[in-house]
Amino acid sequence: MVAKAMLSYKELQNKPRILQSLTGLSRSEFAQLLVSFERAWQDYLTQHYKKRDNRLRRYGGGRKAELLETQDKLLFILFYFRQYPTQAVQGYLFGIGQAQAHEWIHRLTGVLNQALGYEQLLPERRAYRLKQVLAACPGLEFVVDGTERRIARSQDKAKRDEH
Repeated sequence: MVAKAMLSYKELQNKPRILQSLTGLSRSEFAQLLVSFERAWQDYLTQHYKKRDNRLRRYGGGRKAELLETQDKLLFILFYFRQYPTQAVQGYLFGIGQAQAHEWIHRLTGVLNQALGYEQLLPERRAYRLKQVLAACPGLEFVVDGTERRIARSQDKAKRDEH
């Protein structure tokens, strides 16, 4: 038997330091992302559930989801990416089993990516588009995350200077 949900946005909304520690977002940032996340969640539901051709009953029938509130869904997926617990621990903390945690992680990852796309907060993966991104967002600040690696350097000064 799975315990009732322990972590919920309702409990954390009045604990801003804990919310930020668990998700990496302040209350205002969470609220801002929540608007886009709700939109992305509705798009997901429409695409995968409401307009499905092989439906046997209307949407809303069957067992109820463990993560009912959209805020709890966003908290769930942000907590997962911030803390990166095992799925068993994630499920326990949110009052669901490991299998349900696995399903929710995979379902909500796409929804979160869609919401970040609405917010234009997704990273650009292609270097050739950097000029377009910088032109579209003139006040954009960014960080280059890289790792220094050893490379073989030529003993010849002329060749070394070319590189």
